[in-house]
Amino acid sequence: MVLERSGWISFSACGEPFFIAGEVTDLQQLLARRPEQFEADGIEVRMHTEATAIDPDRRVVEALGPTGPASFEYDQLVYATGAAPIIPDIRDADADGVFTLRTLDDAAAIRAATGHITRAVVVGGGYIGIEVAEALLRRGVRTTIVTSGDTVMNRALDEDMGHLATDAIRSQGVEVHPGIRVRCLVDGGGAVIGVEADEDVLPADLVVIGVGAAPEVALAERAGVTIGPTGAIAVDDRQRTSVDGIWAAGDCAEARHVVSGLPVNTQLGTVANKQGRVAGINLGGGDATFPGVLGTAITRFAKTEISRTGLSERQATEAGIAHSVGTVESSTIAGYMTDTAPMMIKALCEQGTGRLLGAQIVGGPGAGKRIDTFAAAIWGGLGGHDLAMADLSYAPPFSGVWDPVMIAARRAADRALGIST
Repeated sequence: MVLERSGWISFSACGEPFFIAGEVTDLQQLLARRPEQFEADGIEVRMHTEATAIDPDRRVVEALGPTGPASFEYDQLVYATGAAPIIPDIRDADADGVFTLRTLDDAAAIRAATGHITRAVVVGGGYIGIEVAEALLRRGVRTTIVTSGDTVMNRALDEDMGHLATDAIRSQGVEVHPGIRVRCLVDGGGAVIGVEADEDVLPADLVVIGVGAAPEVALAERAGVTIGPTGAIAVDDRQRTSVDGIWAAGDCAEARHVVSGLPVNTQLGTVANKQGRVAGINLGGGDATFPGVLGTAITRFAKTEISRTGLSERQATEAGIAHSVGTVESSTIAGYMTDTAPMMIKALCEQGTGRLLGAQIVGGPGAGKRIDTFAAAIWGGLGGHDLAMADLSYAPPFSGVWDPVMIAARRAADRALGIST
């Protein structure tokens, strides 16, 4: 049995900005499976039914559904509540025209609102913020991003790469105001008319708050489940929680970072799917383990692709890992081809060993997915020199004879090992 408090189940939240933009034309396209498909496989789905309490001693879930309170017994329970948008302490955050983006209903409401507005402010410069900003721009809405960080994506990227991403977004028609905290939303007769940010008032007919999300763990915590240092549920590599019979997976659960060994809460669809599969195999009597994460992620703003994997410099420093950096400014394909685009790659290697620790990429079309080469190399424990000599493919429409991935990895390894080049 599945309990779902909303009217949607098994949908692609990652596709929501592209529905807002109009690249996806129908919300139904974002559904992975419908309730009737689950039920055909013998899985009962209770929509608009919210779990309100878990009693692990009696193995009972209390819930509130369309017909009132209900109780459900369980042998094994999977806790997969995800994460909820963080709402900063902003006056009038509940005004008309102010949105967050989590459910398909949110996406539909934002898209509908774009039909009668001209100006928007996106609060937050992370993945959600820049994807929503691009979507609004594609809808013909003049858009501004306000972020408290010095650059966009300041949690995912180091400052140097973040500046590249910020400059690229600005060059494509969106204002970016970094280092600013929004103090209040200006409410004009029940509807938002602007955002007050430091000393400025930015006019807006629509505001989207995308400053991040927090794991929804309150129900689990009340049931005695241990919450880890990230604020998400602590789990082992089989997705078991501290309470017998309760498993957790997805945005509400922690994972182990493969490079640093530290607990993290990555909130990525790739991680949620894999953790859910591991939990399902194990509670069904099988044997599976979740090996951890690198935090590999990619996004796009117009023609600029942004990606990262492993540790950033800040994360490596926080983990106490001495490191060296290699960067290369190059092109996405052979420089003499007509459709080449600029690209910057940054790689990190461990000081003294040359082990690859992480990488970041900002560049034109064809740049972003190169991050998967780094991710596979880091996952396999390769050093920068190993990647630099890997037998990668080459043809002028795809890369130079030395792919910039290889050059960045070699430079980082050389510096980590004290080799002069």
